[in-house]
Amino acid sequence: MKKALALMIVVLVLSVITACGSGKAEATETETAEETTAEVKETVPVTPEGEYVDIKIRDYGTITVKLDHDAAPETVDNFLRLTASGFYDGLTFHRIISGFMMQGGDPTGTGSGGSDTCIKGEFADNGWDNPISHVAGTISMARGSDYNSASSQFFIVHKDNQFLDGQYAAFGCVTEGMDVVDKICEDAKPVDNNGTIPAENQPIIESITIR
Repeated sequence: MKKALALMIVVLVLSVITACGSGKAEATETETAEETTAEVKETVPVTPEGEYVDIKIRDYGTITVKLDHDAAPETVDNFLRLTASGFYDGLTFHRIISGFMMQGGDPTGTGSGGSDTCIKGEFADNGWDNPISHVAGTISMARGSDYNSASSQFFIVHKDNQFLDGQYAAFGCVTEGMDVVDKICEDAKPVDNNGTIPAENQPIIESITIR
């Protein structure tokens, strides 16, 4: 079991290449991601703790998330900026592992894309005191091997996976719609051990709205 959890950590880190990736080994994938990055059209101001967003997923329903600005202010501001611009509307969840998490927010739908901005990783291993644990319903930022490479891709934890604590920037939790998360993860039919979902089967984010 411990070996399986360790493997999941490695997979989560290495499977996300963003437009802010660095290093020669990532150059080809990084250039591709930059060419397909969606444009961010507007920004939103710093927001108080307790902002809610509704993630509407086609054929499944709505997941309501309470964002925690105190725990991860730059992460929350980035997520709200992208949301306000409509960046996420029409994107998908491209990577789903039942019992682990569902990952989305990539404009390429492949795990190799992102927005035009990367942010600081607000988690313990990167020198930030983030108190949120990766229990079922936690929303957190995906990233590459660079601690500060999170961009637009995020994941929602399906079942408790606290071994992720301190390594990823959790920034809120599901308050309504955990049944939607359960259904999506149960329906998922990944084609490999990395949770890859074929493009035609990826659940679609119809909209994310702030309230």
